[in-house]
Amino acid sequence: MELVPGLLLLLLPLVRGSSATTPEPCELDEDNVHCACNFSEAQPDWSSAFICTGAEDVEFFGGGRSLEHFLKRVDTEASLGPTYTDIVRSLPWKRLTLRAARVPAPLLFGVLRVLGYSGLQELTLENLEVTGTAHPPLLEASGPDLNTLRLRNLSWATRDAWLAELQQWLKPGLKVLHIAQAHSLNLSCERVRVFPALATLDLSDNPELGERGLISALCPHKFPALQVLALRNAGMETPSGVCSALSAAKVQPQELDLSHNSLRDTTGAPKCDWPSSLNSLNLSFTELEQVPKGLPASLRVLDLSYNRLNRKPRPDELPKVGNLSLKGNPFLDPESYSETQNSGASNSFKSAPMHSTLAVGLSGGLAVLRGARLFA
Repeated sequence: MELVPGLLLLLLPLVRGSSATTPEPCELDEDNVHCACNFSEAQPDWSSAFICTGAEDVEFFGGGRSLEHFLKRVDTEASLGPTYTDIVRSLPWKRLTLRAARVPAPLLFGVLRVLGYSGLQELTLENLEVTGTAHPPLLEASGPDLNTLRLRNLSWATRDAWLAELQQWLKPGLKVLHIAQAHSLNLSCERVRVFPALATLDLSDNPELGERGLISALCPHKFPALQVLALRNAGMETPSGVCSALSAAKVQPQELDLSHNSLRDTTGAPKCDWPSSLNSLNLSFTELEQVPKGLPASLRVLDLSYNRLNRKPRPDELPKVGNLSLKGNPFLDPESYSETQNSGASNSFKSAPMHSTLAVGLSGGLAVLRGARLFA
């Protein structure tokens, strides 16, 4: 069969052609920068994703549908010829979001393999159920060279081995990793490889994690370049307990965010040596009634804002600190304190509306797969 040249490949409908009476599922903004698709219709027009080929920020919402039927029409291990790799390289996509779908692992990793030829910098996967297993890549790290990877509410058939499996498809330059609402952070650390460039690890919005689980999530020696560790709303109980977890995991961050946890008094807790690199500690919105014992001796930034401090801390209760924030505590302004207690929700992983973001990611990724000769 003769091959269709160029970008026309991306126009090939995966389900059916567009209908004049059916609203287009994809919308492109006036600046041709952001494109969002909603494929929640019973028979979505996947070919409408063509309008997203010129956007930088692309979102696909799958409407919770299963994509299992695509496995009958796809060869996720087929070799990619130069024509198809050139097509993918021509895509201006910088940010891609896939949301709300049941995705077979071979299909997800097939998309990542194709996107390895793109200039994609940021990938968000949200509310996905990844089913089945896939063969490991034939080539080392054959997926995209991402700067940022965001994962929220993903379930994996491979359970604790999911990060090690996903990591095989990513090039080693990842700098920012967000994992929220994870079904498991008891990672198979013996299988996880080193993240040589990862500077920011955000495990916020995992309220079941806790300090014991934190040790398992911070696989020792796997994050040598870590600078920022965010643990907002992550079930942390005491600063000293977090300190012990960091010590056990041999992690040396410069900035630590423990905001939006319910922290308790640490009087009598065993002494812990904080990482010598730590210079910024965020303890805002943690319901503290007094300054915790055993904080680092010296900090550049200490945030104690929006807690329950009824008096100004004495100098001997505080570390040596360059920038101290105490705003929003009742000893400063009782009325302001009561008003702010309802506005302290964690904002660690603000997601786009469910009707737009994941829709574009799924259809665009599938269109790319078709263009890359992965579809029969």
